[in-house]
Amino acid sequence: MNIAILSRDAGLYSTRRLRKAGEARGHKVEIIDHMKCVLVIEKKNPMVWYNGKRLDYFDAIIPRIGASVTFYGAAVVRQFEMMKVFTAVESQALIRSRDKLRSLQILSRAGLGMPKTLFMDYTRDTEGVIEAVGGAPVVIKLLEGTQGLGVVLAENKKAAQSVIEAFHGLHARIIVQEFIKEAKGADIRAFVVDGEVVGAMKRQAKAGEFRSNLHRGGEASLYKLNKKEKYAAITAARKLGLSVAGVDMLPSSRGPLIIEVNSSPGLEGIEGATKVDVAGKIIEFLERQGGQHKIQKDKVNA
Repeated sequence: MNIAILSRDAGLYSTRRLRKAGEARGHKVEIIDHMKCVLVIEKKNPMVWYNGKRLDYFDAIIPRIGASVTFYGAAVVRQFEMMKVFTAVESQALIRSRDKLRSLQILSRAGLGMPKTLFMDYTRDTEGVIEAVGGAPVVIKLLEGTQGLGVVLAENKKAAQSVIEAFHGLHARIIVQEFIKEAKGADIRAFVVDGEVVGAMKRQAKAGEFRSNLHRGGEASLYKLNKKEKYAAITAARKLGLSVAGVDMLPSSRGPLIIEVNSSPGLEGIEGATKVDVAGKIIEFLERQGGQHKIQKDKVNA
């Protein structure tokens, strides 16, 4: 197969691992900077140009789209979809997962557990918002935040009110969530590929920090999911339409609580903690689904 990895940095661990895993299985793999792609929109002839050449020879793509470039990155993925190229992450699922509010609404409708969450339109009733999620401490998140950035723990009501008012003053959209004390600064990431959990890790925040993200200094260790956690992870990925996903959950007295579903989860932490060849699992998924997709495409073009 001819595989394209859509990534802005060929040196990133995840990009390098995916390329190595693909080549080890006999595939031709190229790294394409999606922000340098030119989309040609023409009747019945959609095309992607890159550095002066037509990208009309790929059988499958693996999107590694950063949150800050979701709009254009998703447009590039959509263009490949129009060209009948199989994608490990579909454009609509990518957009859906990046919208924190929409994704939480979808997961709530599916009956999955999550911390009590409030979203508001610059309300002045900050005291009412704080009480509605169970009182301080509360977690306040920017809707566009990633890797722990834009996430604040307000330990008392006065601090929470000040943070909410400050974000509102900047016209920033936020959500306010209850603080799950029994999680003790830890969360669980389950890595889902094609409807199966291929690995899971526990991430523990460093001393004095409540965010467990590895980018914030958290430590990862191997974790064995229980039945409820495995069900939550697989269902969350499926409901958001993601064939490759990192599902982040908090352990709690009322079961696993989903806090986020990542459509471009990093591989370094999960592979290091589990010793599982997750990159290889993604390539195997492309072989199963992308291979069948190629057969159907060839039949149509015959």
